[in-house]
Amino acid sequence: MMQDFTHAAPETVLKSVFGYDSFRLLQKDTIAHVLSGRDTLAVMPTGGGKSLCYQIPALIFDGLTVVVSPLISLMQDQVAGLRAAGISAVFLNSTLEWDEYLGAVNAIRRGETKIVYVSPEGLATARVRDLLSDGRVTVRCLTIDEAHCVSEWGHDFRPDYLEIASVRALFPRAVCLALTATATKQVRDDIVRNLGLRDPAVLVSSFDRANVYLNVVPKQGGLGQVVDCIRRHWGESGIIYCFSRKQVDSVAAQLEKLGYSVRNYHAGLTDEERARHQEQFIRDEVQIMVATLAFGMGIDKPNVRFVIHHELPKSLEQYYQEIGRAGRDGLPAEALLLYRAGDIHKIRYFFDEAADKEKSEQLLQGMISYATARTCRRRTLLGYFGERFSPDEAKRPAATCCDICDLGEIPLVDMTIPVQKLLSCIIRTNARFGAQYVIDVLLGSRQKRILENHHDGLSTYGIGRELDREQWFAVVNALLDADYLRKTEDYAVLQITDKGAAALRNRDEIRLPLAFARSAPAGDLGADGAFVPKQRAAAGADGGLMFPKPGGKASKKQLSAEYNRRMADALAETAENRALIDALKKWRRREAGEQNVPPYIIFGDKTLYELVALRPQTAADLLTVSGIGESKAERFGEAVLRVIRENAPSD
Repeated sequence: MMQDFTHAAPETVLKSVFGYDSFRLLQKDTIAHVLSGRDTLAVMPTGGGKSLCYQIPALIFDGLTVVVSPLISLMQDQVAGLRAAGISAVFLNSTLEWDEYLGAVNAIRRGETKIVYVSPEGLATARVRDLLSDGRVTVRCLTIDEAHCVSEWGHDFRPDYLEIASVRALFPRAVCLALTATATKQVRDDIVRNLGLRDPAVLVSSFDRANVYLNVVPKQGGLGQVVDCIRRHWGESGIIYCFSRKQVDSVAAQLEKLGYSVRNYHAGLTDEERARHQEQFIRDEVQIMVATLAFGMGIDKPNVRFVIHHELPKSLEQYYQEIGRAGRDGLPAEALLLYRAGDIHKIRYFFDEAADKEKSEQLLQGMISYATARTCRRRTLLGYFGERFSPDEAKRPAATCCDICDLGEIPLVDMTIPVQKLLSCIIRTNARFGAQYVIDVLLGSRQKRILENHHDGLSTYGIGRELDREQWFAVVNALLDADYLRKTEDYAVLQITDKGAAALRNRDEIRLPLAFARSAPAGDLGADGAFVPKQRAAAGADGGLMFPKPGGKASKKQLSAEYNRRMADALAETAENRALIDALKKWRRREAGEQNVPPYIIFGDKTLYELVALRPQTAADLLTVSGIGESKAERFGEAVLRVIRENAPSD
């Protein structure tokens, strides 16, 4: 029987149910607002623990929490995870047999269920609305996951999300919580307006995923670079995103021919094929998924170690969402983008089908700026979402961010003349255009729009041919970083700052950090949780690996906050540790198979690593391990302790 946590303190639920000692990011503030009854929009990075922001209030509230989720697979994973933690939860969707559906509905009516998951389409049906309006049901919280889908400025707009506001009107006393990992200010404003949030608390966490290494490489062939990345993450799970179904099938077939465990995923497959391939990937039966962007939104698989973009994404929102599927457990992961300018034309070919070509172009420009950046990619990415980033302020080496920073200190290049040309062109076009247009003028483009505006007659027309398009974008990005330029929020129009105007007026020398990127190897996390390339990785404070020696135990304080790659490396270096982790994983696979759930529903990799590090000997010891709450300790504790005892090092 589920323990009653009604009116309990959030910290009590966090520890007792989920096995965590403290909240992360904005979890505590978000939960406090929801419990106080205030509508809330929380923007937190993928892997930041958004689900706890409604799961904990759901246990504390005395009624029902309704979670609107866009994907069936996400609902199933969430419910399986909650049930494993001892929480009564159900989902209502088309995968249920009629008797299962009735069982879930009756459990809701009897008040035996705390959380129900439903799709936006399902929420709009009379059947679900009648159920939630039943006098025996009290809806206390309406949670909208992937809330960016309600915004036309979002990368994954779904019209059915617009119907959610009408359902909210049926339950005026219910608090509304909107959650997303990707939201610019425009998207946030859309979410508040389209969902009808009342005087909401808007909480925006850092978008920084310090454990994900950002790597952009000029595309040369593609397959060999993909294989290099897979080898850097040997035996680990990864996702490869391709632009088209044809490309997905081609890459998957080539990798399979090379002997890799791989499946494809796109809209051309049957529903059964897609479901089977995704299930195999989630359950670690297949190592690599090659997919179009139709794959992955909302999947909870925590141990994806690399995400490869075989072609350029259409926007930074899409890119950020997709790389967010890597390293959800906080362990090191890599985001590799293979970039070539030809991908831009391929994307623009489909702009004729877009509802707003100008908006599509603006989103694409953000992606191009990132891919062609010659300064820190993390700074460029976070800046797009309105967040300022400085490696120095973060108290970590610059070389922990991306392939650009891994080059070391980038020399300053005298760009005075090109910058003067660029700033002059912005002035002569009346500061009304974005980077793409200004660069086209500098390059002497015969584009229809330029000719119609008579900008082919400007003194700056065609005077910038000493640089190519990508180099000009790099200059623009460097000027934005150095505060010579700024972009307007609405349409990304380039404007000259006071600093830039003074430099142009005084003919100041302008030196900018510009360099070409190169491929960077995989690496580890430093003690502060930031990525460190392998050749730069430092040992522990005592000069050794940050993991207990054979047969030894580590205290909680000795463990790395992020359970980084050095833990896994150390496991491989000692027979005792390797035997124990293998035994625990074998037990986990067997237990997951018996319960018909993915292995990470039982325990995540971080929990297994900590079990090896702490070597708990009693049931009480288990409760000190991150990710093990009272329910899991009761269900799995005896078996886990037996595995540890059977694999203890001999004296």
